[in-house]
Amino acid sequence: MTRGSSNPALTQSKNPRSKKAKASTVKGPFVNYEAGIDFLNSRINLEQIHASKIKPESFKLDRMHALVKELGDPHLAVPTVHIAGSKGKGSTCTMLESCLRASGYTTGLFTSPHLIDERERIQINNQLVDKDRFIDALAKCKDAASAIANDQGQASYFELLTAAAFVVFAEEAVDIVILETGLGGRLDCTNVARPIVVGLTDIQLEHTDVLGDTLKLIATEKAGIIKPNTKAISVPQPDEVIEVFRNTATDTGATLEVLGDDILYSCRFQSATTKGPHPKVCVGSGEGCFEHMSVPLMGEHQGANCALALAIILELRTHGFDLPEQQIIAGLEHTPRDGRLEQINERPRVYIDGAHTPDSVRETLKAISQQIRYDSLIVVFGCSADKKIDGMIEELTTRADKVVFTKASSNARAVDPKSLSEMYTERSTKSSEAYGTPTEAIRAAGKSLGANDALLILGSFYLAGEVKALFQAKHAKAHS
Repeated sequence: MTRGSSNPALTQSKNPRSKKAKASTVKGPFVNYEAGIDFLNSRINLEQIHASKIKPESFKLDRMHALVKELGDPHLAVPTVHIAGSKGKGSTCTMLESCLRASGYTTGLFTSPHLIDERERIQINNQLVDKDRFIDALAKCKDAASAIANDQGQASYFELLTAAAFVVFAEEAVDIVILETGLGGRLDCTNVARPIVVGLTDIQLEHTDVLGDTLKLIATEKAGIIKPNTKAISVPQPDEVIEVFRNTATDTGATLEVLGDDILYSCRFQSATTKGPHPKVCVGSGEGCFEHMSVPLMGEHQGANCALALAIILELRTHGFDLPEQQIIAGLEHTPRDGRLEQINERPRVYIDGAHTPDSVRETLKAISQQIRYDSLIVVFGCSADKKIDGMIEELTTRADKVVFTKASSNARAVDPKSLSEMYTERSTKSSEAYGTPTEAIRAAGKSLGANDALLILGSFYLAGEVKALFQAKHAKAHS
């Protein structure tokens, strides 16, 4: 779903910097990088609004179509792979980008959300777009948005970022763009793209206030990115989801292939001398297929995401992309782990993960227990109020030896840590504490960490990003 809104009630920014940003709506470039960020943050950002308060009529593609037209249709300048799904789409995008880059192609990657810096969402060859290029593209989008505002209303935070990504990738003439949807698919503002391949990751019940309260309804929204005369590839899904995908492909004039049904696929978890326990996948058949490929991201659930990336690579070969197996192996091996059981400190061992649903929390806890050796696992947890909190708390009782609850200062929807702790103690006799800031929570957790223990920050990308920034600052100070 596009994160923009024509709803007047939603277009009023409560950002304290909005007055400064209004001065930046003057046509032309921003005076500096900070002014550009101020302007961006003055726009309505549906990522920071409780899902129950977002109106379905807030989502439409008319404004995004008008915006990219005003910009000269930069989204059509470069071949694109478009990925949608409930879980795993960011991981799939990252693995795919790394393989393409290792094969010698200049890649453009658009993902969300970011952990620390907005420019994480717009990357070229695994590098954040530089600040000058970013605000130059954003200024062009600002002016284009202003030109259509009378007819279409104010462009949103996510629409402007998406348009800026299209501008950057077109101007830099990247070889291929990997584009992750924001919310949903059918009405997501990334859906102005005309991809050469579409990828569909695991469909789960999420954002039900916006996307619908059944798998079929959610699958219908995700399937909206399937385009005519395009190959769409899906991970294994429940029958009701596959039925929606196949019907959409037929109605659209596209081709759908499903891993395990139409494409040979297997995944097994094994231990290796050099890499330790991890999943391996086989994808495709005949010459050029991929056999026994090591999955670079931790967790059995990443097997299907890796297989989807490899299946997309098989399809890209039919479009003329030269993607040799040895380069693909190298690309997988060097896949960035940003926010996906990413280790941010060596001693003590500290990991962050953006898991924020019961299923993803369960898979993350399972993955760390399978692939990392430790004596005790201490979890620092914080989440948003519109998530399935009961389910996540229940998962924490099964594998964490101690939980410290907190909240990200940047998350207006964050749940009070004391409330989370009370919910936890109703279900578990294990130790828990609550602190108002991540800094306090990390310090408290550190007092309980033994030499062979592990600390995991979990429950929110906001929290993961804030903790990562804290450790980056700590490391920078130590080396200054």
